[in-house]
Amino acid sequence: MNGVIIQFFHWYHEGNLWNEFTEKLDDLKNLGFTAVWLPPATKCVLGREGRGYDIYDLYDLGEFNQKGGIPTRYGTKDEYLSAIKKAHEAGISVYADIVLNHRMGGDESETVTVHQVNEENRNETIGEPFTAKACTKFLFPGRDRKYSDFIWDYTCFSGIDSIQKDQEEIKGIFKIHNEYGTEWNPAVSHQFGNYDYLMGADVEYRNPYVVTEMKNWIKWYLETTHVDGLRLDALKHLSVDFLQEWITYIKTELKPDCYILGEFWKQESEKISDFSDKINDMISCFDAPLHYNFFRASKDGRNYDLSQILKGSFLEKKPVLSVSFVENHDTQKLQSLESAVKDWFKPLAYAIILLSEEAYPCVFYPDLFGAEYTDTKDGEEIKVIMPKVEILPKLLEARKQFAYGEQISYFDHPNCIAWVRKGNNEYPGCIVILSNSENGYKDIELGKENADSVYRDFTGQRKDEIKTDENGKARFVVSSQSVSVWIKV
Repeated sequence: MNGVIIQFFHWYHEGNLWNEFTEKLDDLKNLGFTAVWLPPATKCVLGREGRGYDIYDLYDLGEFNQKGGIPTRYGTKDEYLSAIKKAHEAGISVYADIVLNHRMGGDESETVTVHQVNEENRNETIGEPFTAKACTKFLFPGRDRKYSDFIWDYTCFSGIDSIQKDQEEIKGIFKIHNEYGTEWNPAVSHQFGNYDYLMGADVEYRNPYVVTEMKNWIKWYLETTHVDGLRLDALKHLSVDFLQEWITYIKTELKPDCYILGEFWKQESEKISDFSDKINDMISCFDAPLHYNFFRASKDGRNYDLSQILKGSFLEKKPVLSVSFVENHDTQKLQSLESAVKDWFKPLAYAIILLSEEAYPCVFYPDLFGAEYTDTKDGEEIKVIMPKVEILPKLLEARKQFAYGEQISYFDHPNCIAWVRKGNNEYPGCIVILSNSENGYKDIELGKENADSVYRDFTGQRKDEIKTDENGKARFVVSSQSVSVWIKV
């Protein structure tokens, strides 16, 4: 089966997502989707305004009256569990988005010893340690200890971004001194000197009680939701030691076939590969370097060398552990990692990830359904329209029907590349050709078994037919800045 994931949300999605997903399940199944990545289902500090990443209570999936109401942005716990159950009935696996790095919206303040650090170099301290008030106690009164009676206090956190000193709120990055350390955890990314700290109250995974609680929680979560896999957020900021222990626990004691996909956001595939090595190849990783190749190719137009489109990608480095994507909620316009791939190039990018032999592709919600939203940047209100990629359903169908078998690549020209999927006993294969400049072509020999055969463009971009000669050879063509998928008639 040619597996394909849909990221069924974007940053500005208005909500009621669980019900919308349920309504669209049949269409998703018909398009060939085999898995869905759903956003975090946990209660946020911002309540219904939160996107799931400003995490408050891991045990509240839209069940308790906390942070302004019962539902999350995306719906209630019952709606979430129903959506998962119906996905399974449709034969679609569910990957749950899990945020392990931080907590927000503590219920009480505590007096803590903190040491401010330089935000550009977190190993460099500012002044001397001092005592202050910090919102580091999480009691979850709305849940009233149901499912877990664990209370989070300052010993469970390594850092914080807001403190109270002499009745004044001070913003910054502050290392919390506790019995588990006065320095950051070294087993993380070394961006900014040490990237342990990201936001909110940073979870201290050197505390064994925290590790035990997180094991108890994931056991509860998997037994409650029956999800098939996890998408782990912000792995650059998490201790590799904790991740190894926690993921090993999941795979040995809870769910051996649990698919785990991580966001280790780096532009260099070597760094993702190094992380993958450290974690013993236990998880797959998103291919951020390939996304940036698409981003640059869409900006540079005909000046981009298409024959190098896969160079430096994680797909090239560790294809079995790579998940390819064109865009996601962090790269869309007005977001923190904004690097939106231009509309004209998206069909080419999707052809690459959907029709290549080794890619495990993830399709972004707005590219299939379209999206419109408004946000402010530098005080200016900006409206963004993300049109659907019109050819995307055809490319998904081509993946489902034709993109099988050995791949023979013709990455031999800076503006026009192609590849042949030879097919197998069940599926006939196809020829994919794309151009980032003017009309292009490739002379391709398909063997005598394909002599005197007629081919048409499955995408409908080209209306002509192509006929092979007595040796199975033909010139396959593509229109300017376009993609064609040629199949035998």
